[in-house]
Amino acid sequence: MRDDTTASGYKVLARAYRPQRLSELVGQDALVRTLTNAFASGRLAHAFLLTGIRGVGKTTTARIIAKALNCEGPDGKGGPTPEPCGVCGPCRSIEAQNAIDVVELDAATHTGVDNMRDLLASVRYGPTALRTKVYIVDEVHMLSASAFAALLKTLEEPPAHTKFVFATTEQRKVPVTIVSRCQRFDLKRVPPSVLSAHLARICAKEQVEAEDDALALVARIAEGSVRDSLSLLDQAIALGGGRVEAAQVADMLGLADRARLLDLLEPLLTARPKEALDVFAELHARGADPVAVIQDLLGACHWLSRLKLDPNADPGWHTGKDGHQRGLALAGRVGLPAAARAWQVLLRGLEEVKAAADGAMAAEMLLLRLACLAELPPPADLLRKLEQLGQGGSAAPVRPEPASAGPAAVLVAPPVAQAPPALASRPPAEPRAAAAPDFADFAELVTFLRGHDEPMLASMLETGVHLVRMAPQRLEIRPAAGVRPDLANLLQDALLLRTGRRWMVAIVNERGAPTLAEQRAVVRDRLIEQLSADPAIRRILDTYPGARIEDVRPSASELASPPTEQRIERA
Repeated sequence: MRDDTTASGYKVLARAYRPQRLSELVGQDALVRTLTNAFASGRLAHAFLLTGIRGVGKTTTARIIAKALNCEGPDGKGGPTPEPCGVCGPCRSIEAQNAIDVVELDAATHTGVDNMRDLLASVRYGPTALRTKVYIVDEVHMLSASAFAALLKTLEEPPAHTKFVFATTEQRKVPVTIVSRCQRFDLKRVPPSVLSAHLARICAKEQVEAEDDALALVARIAEGSVRDSLSLLDQAIALGGGRVEAAQVADMLGLADRARLLDLLEPLLTARPKEALDVFAELHARGADPVAVIQDLLGACHWLSRLKLDPNADPGWHTGKDGHQRGLALAGRVGLPAAARAWQVLLRGLEEVKAAADGAMAAEMLLLRLACLAELPPPADLLRKLEQLGQGGSAAPVRPEPASAGPAAVLVAPPVAQAPPALASRPPAEPRAAAAPDFADFAELVTFLRGHDEPMLASMLETGVHLVRMAPQRLEIRPAAGVRPDLANLLQDALLLRTGRRWMVAIVNERGAPTLAEQRAVVRDRLIEQLSADPAIRRILDTYPGARIEDVRPSASELASPPTEQRIERA
């Protein structure tokens, strides 16, 4: 086992300040309270499962439990206690990891069933030197399925002199049969404020001067891991020669360029693409990874969104007082929808940058896309103008506002409740033939089937059937390629069931009319063409080069009147 003590006798902070009793655990109040009460009442489980991220104290807690179960006190007469003395023989041997009755197994390297069988073979024998045998299995989720199966029976009915303590960072990979037989504790990430206070106490003991901002930065970067924070503090003390300063810590962690990140984000959200590319080129020249830059921009967008709701929101990375003020100013200029859209664009583009042969080139194109979106107005403004047009009003051209970017240069027309003037000149439809007793036309029949629990059949008729003739209780159709060969029988059975009348459905080889889906596409295309020629909508399209009407929702009368050349007269 590697020894973290150097040749000069120095012990790294993560080992020197490892908790020795439950009360010394940092940020795990629920676990401490539960185990303390369990020791006081004698209601101790036979197996414990400790879960959590790396560095929150899982293995440390397992060893404390082992010591607490076997502590004899300074006078050798003590019993199980949540506060082991640390000076008796069992406490010292467990701390030195040479206690024969405390077995530690690393499941990451001993995953097989044979390893588990060897361990379980000794379970039946009582402890040799201690009061209780304790088996500590680290990273238990790495055990094989066979190893878990071998462990299950023993775990269900363990000997009275034996306790199991399992630790894992992947609780979901542990079989539920194992979890259900353990008392589970979820060790939480330690909050930055608690972690920062813990680091300050350690610095005071080590007689190290440390700035509060520096310790807060270390606590944030550690992401709730006590061990990681102590390792970073060790490095910061060495860098500063006994003094820990925020600027040095930021430089040590590679965070000195976070101020430049705001220099990059601001032009992206305010439609200044050249400036944004210049800043990115500088960051890339200094060794910044394009993927890391995009990930940092995602974090910055999230921070801006939170600043809109809470001016004191913590970015989670070092910005300093000036950076925070800049963030507030930018959040005041950028709308919340714009920040959310920027997040979506960056999140989707991140995979493109990762997969691209030239990450820097892909990142530049992604940044250009984001900066161009800032030139477009919010979609809500466009929809309001279009609704005014649909109601017969007039609308002035919408001017882009750089602070609130729209997602794309696409217009979606609202429902056409009343046709604009350009549509009013369409010639009236020719009179239809006499309607069938139940259905005015084929479209109504399809709608009827869809509304009466026949959605699949209705979809087949709509997209894959050409109507040739329609008469009362009679249909002549030509199915398109790929339609089920038994369509006629299916349709006859469905109509008999749903209408109570027997229908005759014939398959013929005549060309027939376009499918209903094709007819509606023709109507939609004609409406788009006519709407595009409308002066009011034309002004909107001209305001945004490249914009187009993507879709319209025709009124019922428009859909009910297919073009003359596509109409089929019923017999």
